[in-house]
Amino acid sequence: MHGKRDTAIYYGTAPIRLFGRSRAFRFGLTAALTLGGSFYAALWALDRFLPAEQTASPVLAKLPPLPDLPPVTRASYVIAPVAVSLSAIRASLEAAAPRELVSQNANPVSSLLSKADIGMTATRGTLGVTGKPNDLAIAAPVNSSMRVTGQIAGVAGNITGSITGFLDSSLGKDIGSLTNRVLDQRADVRGQVTVHSRPAITADWRLQPNLTSQLALGDSAVQLAGIKLNMASEARPLLERMVSQQISALETRLRSDPFIERAARTQWAKMCRAIPLGGGKTGLPQLWLEMRPVRAAAAQPRIETREVVLTVGVQAETRITPSKTKPQCPFPAKLELVPPMEDGRLAVGVPIDVPFTELDALLEAQLKGHVYPEQANAPVKVEVLGVHVAAAGDRLLVSLDVKAREQKSWFGFGTTATIDIWGKAALDEGNQILRLTDISLAVESEAAFGLLGAAARAAVPYLQKALAEKAVVDLKPFAADAKKKIDAALADFQQNENGVQVAAQVRDVRLTGIAFDSKTLRVIAEADGSAKVAVSQLPRM
Repeated sequence: MHGKRDTAIYYGTAPIRLFGRSRAFRFGLTAALTLGGSFYAALWALDRFLPAEQTASPVLAKLPPLPDLPPVTRASYVIAPVAVSLSAIRASLEAAAPRELVSQNANPVSSLLSKADIGMTATRGTLGVTGKPNDLAIAAPVNSSMRVTGQIAGVAGNITGSITGFLDSSLGKDIGSLTNRVLDQRADVRGQVTVHSRPAITADWRLQPNLTSQLALGDSAVQLAGIKLNMASEARPLLERMVSQQISALETRLRSDPFIERAARTQWAKMCRAIPLGGGKTGLPQLWLEMRPVRAAAAQPRIETREVVLTVGVQAETRITPSKTKPQCPFPAKLELVPPMEDGRLAVGVPIDVPFTELDALLEAQLKGHVYPEQANAPVKVEVLGVHVAAAGDRLLVSLDVKAREQKSWFGFGTTATIDIWGKAALDEGNQILRLTDISLAVESEAAFGLLGAAARAAVPYLQKALAEKAVVDLKPFAADAKKKIDAALADFQQNENGVQVAAQVRDVRLTGIAFDSKTLRVIAEADGSAKVAVSQLPRM
């Protein structure tokens, strides 16, 4: 046992003994170490101070330019229920409707009287507004004071026919004694006026109220020179005429009032704008979302127990621009009338254009400086120095600037190269990321490693795997920034102005598709949300 160990030590220390005994060995070893160290130092200095220039990818040079992406606009829309509370309707009508009406009229009673003067003063009470499907009812109590003045007619022979239906049947035999007698009688008549409305909106942005009325009066009698008269019958024609005149005036006023158009124009102008996206501290490119409303539609109002709801829809064209724009948005002269719509929906189509230079930076952040394969005993190590992305047809070409260095010798020979790898861009909608699939090495890259040959090419599968796993573009920041900026823009609509409260919010931003040309990757996003409008105060009529 000791003999074998002594033999191993003897042969293991032989170079040391030879170094001490042989001058030629010492000289040769020193020369070899000096030459090797100088060569290694020269390689290090060249890599450190004079790195090899990266030549353009031969595959990229052969790619024909793709046609530019066409300007794209996405259809966006808002369908918002505009709920006008019945209390707001009541307050507006209460302020507009006169409290007192005065009228005079020749009446059937005047055939009984000469120099007749029949007058009425009607005072209304507080309005009440109720709603049910297809009917909006406005009711008010009416107190009428009626005054009858005149003189009994001198022609007694006609008196019976004149007062039939108004007087008691027994006139008495002394009717002649009443001739030329001056009379002045007063009576109160109470009742209720109910106005029914089935409002409709017209194509010229006006409201058609469609009003009808009902008059109910209580019994009221008065003694006229000993003759009992039914004053409710006398008062009805006067009251019906006064109510009819007021309803006619109200309908004319509502039909001609442009309050709906004024409110729509205000919101239309707010929608016509450019919203900033990205930029600043987001780390995303500065872009602008241009919104241009182009179409307006509405369904006929529906009446509920507490409100009248008018569903209004606006369609807009949206696009992404590299700079702020001032879109032109002419207000539509005609409102499209459509069947009932699904209300409370907001959908904004957002095409997001990302230059490939930005894509290069995103991928470099994930790949640059990484070394493949990761195993410590690999014969060759390949370090990624840079990433460039280009497009051809329906595929993307990822050019990796790499430095390969062999690990077996003391000298660590190395070289730089550009490796071209093909892949298809695939959108993962659920995770909101863009990744590469169907990855393959371009044929022109087979000889890229030169002298390192097969050893370096053995690292290519690791690069392909790294691209599949790590070359992922996280689009969530783009979607989150779009949601944030659209929410900020919607905040302008949500101010409570003149009793109008707009509530709109974006719940989610989904990515639905991609496209690209030679310079730009386009991601199509859709923002979904809700919108509603509550009106608690109407403008004065």
